[in-house]
Amino acid sequence: MITVTGSLAYDTIMDFPGKFSDHIMPDKIHQINLSFLVNSLKKQKGGTAGNITYNLALFKMPVSIIGAVGVDFSEYARFLTDAGVDISRIKIIENNLTSSAFIMTDSADNQITAFHPGAMIENAKLSLVSSRWLTDFVVISPNNPEAMVNFARQCQDSNTPYMLDPGMQLPALSPEDLKNMISGATILIGNDYEITLLCNKLALSAVEGLLKQVKILITTLGEKGSIIQSPPGRWKIEAAKPKGVLDPTGAGDAYRAGFLAGYLKGLDLKVCGQMGSVAACYAVEKYGTSNHRFTVEEFCERYRENFGEELILL
Repeated sequence: MITVTGSLAYDTIMDFPGKFSDHIMPDKIHQINLSFLVNSLKKQKGGTAGNITYNLALFKMPVSIIGAVGVDFSEYARFLTDAGVDISRIKIIENNLTSSAFIMTDSADNQITAFHPGAMIENAKLSLVSSRWLTDFVVISPNNPEAMVNFARQCQDSNTPYMLDPGMQLPALSPEDLKNMISGATILIGNDYEITLLCNKLALSAVEGLLKQVKILITTLGEKGSIIQSPPGRWKIEAAKPKGVLDPTGAGDAYRAGFLAGYLKGLDLKVCGQMGSVAACYAVEKYGTSNHRFTVEEFCERYRENFGEELILL
């Protein structure tokens, strides 16, 4: 069983037809006061934990979520259950609402996001350790920072392998907490900006310093693909080709699920990265983070079309 920790949220997604950079004056960066007229607004199911588990369920991987939600979560709960996700460890917090993200994307796929944690603040009180559930692998994705630190410590204490994805919570995590979380991680993942920020916070001159602490380091590069590094080698993964790009939100979470679906089946790291790349395509082709679907057979065919290799997922 894969256990995913992270946010469960409702995403309000907006499209801005221009570029943010055209409206930001560098000499006025200290007193920004901007308003953007958006041409679409849609409320979707999201959150890092929800996105990752949904995609893992499409691969028919056994997956469970640990997290706290509000009294408005019932529709989302049915959606996850129908997809094949175990939600028995999701805690409903009375007198609170599920987390909400407000995401605005410009024509160059840049994003500005505001996030209200809501019930997610209760995640710090939750525990991974239970005799009722057996966990083979844990994903620690952006969440209540205190909860992320606690979950990493629990994984280390129980010798449970985990993927660490600090993401948007990097600014909120102290260098000491980051060092402790990274030291026990099997996989560390982030986009190129996040990995650079992480190195700066840890006073590391290069990513090689991170490789001394984790088995696998993944740097995602958006439309330029990704880089996978481990002590035995380095692989540059090309981006798969989407049939169209409607919304980049959730592509990173889909990549994580695709990579893990291959990794936990014991496939080569290059193949795992290519699986992540293909999974990301499905996400960007639809608005929202979990409106896409694929069967395992369809995914394997899409993989072959992009990389000219046969993929067998049993």
